[in-house]
Amino acid sequence: MPQFSPADHALMQQAIALAWQGRFSTSPNPRVGCVIAQGGQIVGQGFHLKAGEPHAEVHALRQAGSAAQGATAYVTLEPCAHHGRTPPCAEALIRAGVRRVVAAMQDPNPLVAGKGLAMLEAAGIQVACGLMEREARLLNRGFLSRIERGRPFVKLKTAASLDGKTALAGGQSQWITGAAARHDVQIQRAESCAVLTGIGTALADNPRLTVRDFPTLRPPLRVLLDSRLRLPAGSHLLDGSAPTLIYTLSDSPALAAAEICRLKADAQGRLSLNAVLADLAGRGIGELMLEAGATLGSAFLAQDLVDEIVCYQAPKLLGGTQSSTLFRLPENPAALSCESNWHTISVEQLGDDIKWVLQNWRG
Repeated sequence: MPQFSPADHALMQQAIALAWQGRFSTSPNPRVGCVIAQGGQIVGQGFHLKAGEPHAEVHALRQAGSAAQGATAYVTLEPCAHHGRTPPCAEALIRAGVRRVVAAMQDPNPLVAGKGLAMLEAAGIQVACGLMEREARLLNRGFLSRIERGRPFVKLKTAASLDGKTALAGGQSQWITGAAARHDVQIQRAESCAVLTGIGTALADNPRLTVRDFPTLRPPLRVLLDSRLRLPAGSHLLDGSAPTLIYTLSDSPALAAAEICRLKADAQGRLSLNAVLADLAGRGIGELMLEAGATLGSAFLAQDLVDEIVCYQAPKLLGGTQSSTLFRLPENPAALSCESNWHTISVEQLGDDIKWVLQNWRG
């Protein structure tokens, strides 16, 4: 393992902070930040903003100019070595005359996968990899999930009362949480590549699933699971305000303002969630936000397809025995004696509500 100095850590931390500035817009590309330093002083920095536009290394090198000669480049992901929509970043670093490149992690994309670092080393540049890799993986968890697992990173969003209810017996659910929590949901949507719901929620709530409150360069894809293609023509999901993709088993005529993807039924005669996730990954979807009712949310959980739960809980008691609950799962007595896969990552107060983030640490 290479030895890294405190200055190396500080400069890579800056590169990671820069990369987060592309959190709402880089998909399907990874989020990448780059810092160019001479003698520990930053002479250039940049981050990737959007697919098809210059990569982080190019922005940093342009800012550094001739000061990049003999400098060290800190980059959150291995520089690319292939010609895509933009030229290889490894070649740009070589032409600029940098002396050393420190990468947080290797790029698992088969188009790169060590080729960028090898190109740099072949040009006589000192290469070190692995500095703050954990932070770099968090930065690109969706991209990495798509490449390494062949499916998106799935984030399940829930909102419930203090007694675990998601709606009154009559279906009314607006609003359980307050304005601060609802604004945070918009942020969660904006950083996702796609937002998925089921036909039950679409019929009951007629959601838009768009990002409100602040502009975004890349509106997330709206995804609907509708096996019998029951979505009415007047649905907000067909309003054209954002792209919509519908997965179905039905041969009914296509709906306007939506792409229809027909899949084969699974053994139970339902849409295969694994097939849906694989197809989404093939479309470049890395981070998927699941905003669904108890039935679909429970189906994802039962098949161990949820990686993170973001639960907003309000200090309200809805009561009632017929009120909707968060999930509909079979009783699991073993849960009392066995260690849970779910671990608390953070707890945050938003107004009077609590935002609780849990991650699935699979054994």
